[in-house]
Amino acid sequence: MVLPPNGRNRRGARFQAGLLRWLVRLAALATAAVLVLLIGYILVKGVPNLKAGLFSWTYTSDNVSLVPALINTVLMTLLALLIATPLGVFAAIYLVEYAPRGSKLVKLVRITTETLQGIPSIVFGLFGMLFFVTQLGWRLSLLSGAFTLAIMVLPLIMRTTEEALMAVPDSYREGSFGLGAGKLRTVFSIVLPSAMPGILSGVILATGRIVGETAALLYTAGSVAAVPSGKDFLFDSTRTLAVHMYLLASEGLHVEEAYGTAVVLLVLVLGINALSSYVAKKLVKKTGGSNE
Repeated sequence: MVLPPNGRNRRGARFQAGLLRWLVRLAALATAAVLVLLIGYILVKGVPNLKAGLFSWTYTSDNVSLVPALINTVLMTLLALLIATPLGVFAAIYLVEYAPRGSKLVKLVRITTETLQGIPSIVFGLFGMLFFVTQLGWRLSLLSGAFTLAIMVLPLIMRTTEEALMAVPDSYREGSFGLGAGKLRTVFSIVLPSAMPGILSGVILATGRIVGETAALLYTAGSVAAVPSGKDFLFDSTRTLAVHMYLLASEGLHVEEAYGTAVVLLVLVLGINALSSYVAKKLVKKTGGSNE
């Protein structure tokens, strides 16, 4: 026996669906409003304080130049990504493509990476200070900070790469095997190019975390406001933009310059994200063209 539809239930379902739609819209609007308010506040407070002295090549206590910190930020980011990205990508390839499905090792590695993602950065900083700075004798240096940041972002790159690889349809792999390609060639010629946008998303997130990191670098890279130079430049102490901004604000003597540094840091992060998105789109088009 089929009962006639209840009009009251239909009206309740419509009301509930409409309410949920408005809640989602309000949540999206609130998120966008917070982002616009934050960026607007930084620009309003920082742009008027972008003085010529902030962009001097050499740092002094008078001009508190951010140029050395900006160069150090780029060096630190490139070095940390150079260490973490190959390790994270190759580890994810092994877990997805080569490790047996349901393996206890895979479960253990995934639990470990998820746990490491939730550890505060200050803990990584203390580890880096005890191991790289003290035990290995690298002292407060660019290299100590880069290795610490690489360990910090490694789980993020690894997990996002793993998700990107798992999102590639198995039909791609089966078609490649059917054409006679081996496992290695399938992974590097078919699977990796298809997963590249997701991998780059993980690298972008890791870059943002590296650029904005402060606590870990205070214990591992130091706070010298100078660009590393010389034969052993990797073992020179440095400060990044985030550390530079923190020190200026905490001293209380150059708060206005700290706001100006925040504007430069914001522009740097937006520029890196825009460049990474552009590269990702180019790779997607190239992959799509080669597949056709």
